[in-house]
Amino acid sequence: MSDLGPPPQRVTVSVEQVRELVAGQFPQWAGLPVEPVAAGGWDNFTFHLGTGMSLRLPSAAEYALAVEKEHRWLPVLAGRLPLPIPAPLGRGEPGAGYPFPWSVHRWLAGEPARPELITDPVRFALDLADFLLALRSVDATDGPRPGLHNWFRGGTLRTYEPLFTRDTAIVRAIWADALDAEEEAAPDRWFHGDVAAGNLLVEDGRLSAVIDFGTCGVGDPACDLAVAWTLLTAEGRTVFRERLAVGDAEWARGRGWALWKTLAHDDTSRVLDEIVAEFTGEASS
Repeated sequence: MSDLGPPPQRVTVSVEQVRELVAGQFPQWAGLPVEPVAAGGWDNFTFHLGTGMSLRLPSAAEYALAVEKEHRWLPVLAGRLPLPIPAPLGRGEPGAGYPFPWSVHRWLAGEPARPELITDPVRFALDLADFLLALRSVDATDGPRPGLHNWFRGGTLRTYEPLFTRDTAIVRAIWADALDAEEEAAPDRWFHGDVAAGNLLVEDGRLSAVIDFGTCGVGDPACDLAVAWTLLTAEGRTVFRERLAVGDAEWARGRGWALWKTLAHDDTSRVLDEIVAEFTGEASS
């Protein structure tokens, strides 16, 4: 049985509402232009505020659960990580017809990662692995456990089993392998929860920042391995795993996260082909 419940009921927000929110709650920034961010995401509506800040307004009550978490933990994590992450500058309250808390963050330059922007895929994979190693090393005491605030990332994959609709034999085998590997779950560690192309920024061909920690938490960090199949090259995937020193059980769980994400969200045949090819090659070796 899934604990995810019904799909979130998303609200809408206009530029005029956002300007009113800023003027009413942060008058020192009232004169700055407000512009929507192109491809600003699903969980949050994202806007430029001037040239150096961004506004994040959750699109549903479930996504708003992450606001307090981000303000509590992002400053703690930032000083321990080798790349920039969002820095909260202000916490907004409901108003102007908008019903949820919201955030002002420092703007981070860069473009969402795409293969054609990455100069050296192996270097990119190593830099990402080093970032995740640093994140995993942060003291996990009192960190947020998996829950609705992050859609149970870092918890058991079984939460998502009712969402599986693909029933080919190979997909069932990969999924079963991931579930079996939960018997050897790693100790609780910090994880990002959505290490994906849209949350990895690139400048001058290299990984420059990691954004959107709304799904972060403390638990099984295998969920962060899904990027190995969804974005990295085959060679990059190999060095990524080696740098993180990921064992077979955690790798199988990571592959399960990649499979769930692909089938439930992306439905990308290329990624599914990558997952199947890597799994069958490993099984036959």
